[in-house]
Amino acid sequence: MPFRPKPSAFALLLCLLCATAPEAAPHRLVVSSGDCRDAELSGQSKAFYDALRARPEQRVLGVPEFAERLFPASSRSFEDLQRQLDAAQDQFYEGRNARASQLLDDALRDIRRLPPGEPRWKLFAHAQLLHGLNQRAQGKTKDSDAAFLQVLRLQPKYQLDPDQYAPSIRQAFEKLRRDLARTPKVKLSLKSTLPASDVYLEGLGVGQTPLTLELPAGAYELSMVKGDAVSFPRQVQAQGADTPLLVDLAYEGSVTAAPFPCLSAADGNEERTWSHAVRLGGTLGVEEVIVVRLERASSGPKWFAATVLNVEGGQKLREGGFKTQGLDAPGEALSALVDFVTTGRSPSNLVVMNSANGKAPWDAGSTRGTAASSGTGAELTAPNLLSEDVSGAAASPRTGLRTASYVAVGAGVAALGGAGVVRLLAQKDLNGLEDRRAANGGQLVSTDARAVALRDSLVGKSHLMTGLLVGGGAAVVTGAVLFLVSSPAKAPPVTLGVAADGTGAAASVSGSF
Repeated sequence: MPFRPKPSAFALLLCLLCATAPEAAPHRLVVSSGDCRDAELSGQSKAFYDALRARPEQRVLGVPEFAERLFPASSRSFEDLQRQLDAAQDQFYEGRNARASQLLDDALRDIRRLPPGEPRWKLFAHAQLLHGLNQRAQGKTKDSDAAFLQVLRLQPKYQLDPDQYAPSIRQAFEKLRRDLARTPKVKLSLKSTLPASDVYLEGLGVGQTPLTLELPAGAYELSMVKGDAVSFPRQVQAQGADTPLLVDLAYEGSVTAAPFPCLSAADGNEERTWSHAVRLGGTLGVEEVIVVRLERASSGPKWFAATVLNVEGGQKLREGGFKTQGLDAPGEALSALVDFVTTGRSPSNLVVMNSANGKAPWDAGSTRGTAASSGTGAELTAPNLLSEDVSGAAASPRTGLRTASYVAVGAGVAALGGAGVVRLLAQKDLNGLEDRRAANGGQLVSTDARAVALRDSLVGKSHLMTGLLVGGGAAVVTGAVLFLVSSPAKAPPVTLGVAADGTGAAASVSGSF
């Protein structure tokens, strides 16, 4: 018989731990910013997200998980759910109470995911009342009363249809109404950062903010809506004497999940967008948020840009981008940008590190391929991806300008040197003219042919020297300008740090100058 060693207890425990170990939490979140209905923005953002997710070492929060955690949506329509409630009612009348309970519980889970409003509330109330009937038929009076109270606590004047509910059920319902009226209430004080926001509890509209409600103590699902802005659905525990709640609908309403996770930024307020992105990262429990967007400079090409934000400290770590056009982003450029935002390095010639003036091309209105500075003091530069050969096209003009600068400076120096030689020659004529003046009693006489010749020679040399000085100076200045234009700007690396705590905030700038 072959020998089969028994696994040790340690090995068994290790295998069990490996099998049950939870998946590592997401490290990064990708969210777009701008006009969330822009198909080009959504398409290129999704392409960047896919390129990042394709890296096996990257832990990125999935798009479905983002939607599920912030905006859980029903997989079925109002009509589908109404048909399921009808099926549950049939099961109840046929005495199959367990099956009816299963259908009702399943329907209620999806009803709570529907958009708030009167249609949802009607489905919710119908399901709860049918649940109460079904539980009472099984002798579960407490569970039946709890289901009926889900309706009465928000609509105390709700009336049962006598054609559908037996007298005993209506009597029990009326008793619950009276008991509820005598129950102590708690205040739920609701405010929103957007004035006059509509308030919904369990899908039922109950008023506009600021709003104070007196309700039985318990848990309520709350949503707020103001135009297109919809808050994250949340469970509110109304308890104690007063339960105040402020919903930042300006922030929560700027977040959408479809067609791609997005922060609406119609007003172009960059700082508010960064603040909302950091808060969103904290809500979802990630370490970094990558905000991607389309930037359009005042002139020149369009850019696809990405900014990496640290959630814990709120700092901007790095930023980069590349020129783009159309609905699809270049695959090679996307890959290079992913390399940069995840590592801080750019191995591709499409995205290279370069220090410049600290402004992104879309901020400065320039057509140069330079992105904003990163936290390391470096900048991301992307050559013009719309041209076939950027490097060769850019090198030729720079080389010609550099040669012209050398020629101009050389000619200017030669002209200035010639002016110096003319000045030395003029000194001899000046000395001779002084001698003739001394011989004529301190005056220049027009009859003195030698003095007249020396004077005319000095005038000619003066004109020549002036021309050489002006021309030489202009040539030197022109050469210097051409030299600067032909040279890449190189700013010293600079690091910007920001820190904040409960006592205050501080900022620091460091680098070599």
